[in-house]
Amino acid sequence: MSASRRTSETTTTSAVPHPRATDLLFGHHAAEQALLAAYRGGRMPHAWLIGGPAGIGKATLAYRIARFVLANPDPAATEVKEAVSLAVAPEHAVARRITARAQGDLFALERRINEKTGRLFQDIPVDDVRRAVVFFGSTAGEGGWRIAIVDSVDELNPAGANSLLKIIEEPPQRSLVLLVAHSTARVLPTIRSRCRVLMLRPLDPPAVAQAAAVALGRDAEDPALLAAAAGADGSVARAIALCGGPLLAVRARVTEQLERVPALDPRALHSLADALDQGERDALETFVETVREWLSNELRRRPQDASQLAPLAEVWARLDGAAREVETFNLDRRPFVFAVFGWLAEVAPG
Repeated sequence: MSASRRTSETTTTSAVPHPRATDLLFGHHAAEQALLAAYRGGRMPHAWLIGGPAGIGKATLAYRIARFVLANPDPAATEVKEAVSLAVAPEHAVARRITARAQGDLFALERRINEKTGRLFQDIPVDDVRRAVVFFGSTAGEGGWRIAIVDSVDELNPAGANSLLKIIEEPPQRSLVLLVAHSTARVLPTIRSRCRVLMLRPLDPPAVAQAAAVALGRDAEDPALLAAAAGADGSVARAIALCGGPLLAVRARVTEQLERVPALDPRALHSLADALDQGERDALETFVETVREWLSNELRRRPQDASQLAPLAEVWARLDGAAREVETFNLDRRPFVFAVFGWLAEVAPG
């Protein structure tokens, strides 16, 4: 069951298989083993917050544990005790149903496609979250488990986050909520405190290249792919997007200006805005994702108290809101670029 529809088997980066259709996990062995040990030990928390930068495999891991639990509903079963990973054969009935979005005991919350623009909405509406409440109130299927995946919790609006909190506060028996978060610092403290937090680190460039090569059907030693992997900061999805060349150049230009803040170079920002206006449709998304990555790094680096984190969280929210308006109304990129870097300059270390 899914509350939204992305493209049938891919994410917004067309070459990237959707996590529900991905049976391989690169890296994150320790995280996978932690999930497996918790499940077969009979001490599975009802809610997990899987955190880390975008595109490193968090949703893939979430679908991997969901697939495993639904395929092996008894934690005490011999198959679970002898399992060395969370892998489920692609031909297994549960794996096939999840890929086809026909697994009744799995509810997926993710952004929906805006039919007017053909691109994803910026957030997950509260009505979709409320359908998850109904889902957990329904009768479970043959295995007795009900599982929800939220990909990602960062994309919930405030009303949606509060509705999700109600689910986590009063979970039914044999329920599992898997929250994917690109920045755990931005997750409501009341949600975060009720979850087992599992942080994933960015993949190293060789692992990124290997994963991207599998997705693209290319040689992992392809020079263009290696260059994209080196500039992807551990994100397979970003490496695939960058493989085309122009987006790699956009990312490099944004990164160069981010390294300057709080100093600003108006001429360079004008040139960058022109590149976004004249570039392909994913250029704006590449800009936004690169800025989000900068903010995410700052959130991790700074002391974990409200006075340090609140200004960064506010900039993140302003960035998302402004990007939504630019995309929806096809606005000039120049005011947007200057506004974003102005906000960053205000919160950048002196």
